[in-house]
Amino acid sequence: MFIEQNLSGLKRGWIEVVCGSMFSGKTEELIRRLKRAKIANLKVEIYKPALDTRYDQNKVVSHDANSISSTPVDNAKAILLLAENAEVVGIDEAQFFDEEIIRVCEALVLQGKRVIVAGLDMDYLGKPFGPMPHLLAIADFITKLHAICVQCGHLANVSYRTSEEAGTVVLGEKNNYEPRCRICASK
Repeated sequence: MFIEQNLSGLKRGWIEVVCGSMFSGKTEELIRRLKRAKIANLKVEIYKPALDTRYDQNKVVSHDANSISSTPVDNAKAILLLAENAEVVGIDEAQFFDEEIIRVCEALVLQGKRVIVAGLDMDYLGKPFGPMPHLLAIADFITKLHAICVQCGHLANVSYRTSEEAGTVVLGEKNNYEPRCRICASK
């Protein structure tokens, strides 16, 4: 994809959302798209919620240990200030941001930026997660990825929590979650 320019010379931005369950490759796909934008010599900035320190404090890291430098932010509004010179803005773990992330993405697009957002579309209960449903509704392009169910081998779309911890947000990896299909998640 490319930054589109209309006849008046204004850049036209858009929103791409990469969603799915844990272990489906969302972050891997985000990193791939951002690295390609860098190869195209576009100015790329990447952000993640400061609370996500699972693999690294300052990098977006996939479960396969692929990584790219990023800026951790405490709130979505900070992205607007920090991304002023970017042409492409990557945002990982968007489900952890509040509803302000929606307005931030829209503002970035109106500035002519390509915005690539990755996040869980559903929580561990299979319910829409945070601002992701709204981001999916306003996205220009959507990629939904699936993991493989560790119980039966079919496509998985549920981030099944294996630990007994309560609360919607429990940071974890394979120690707390496993990908399951709807049937195996209901057992």
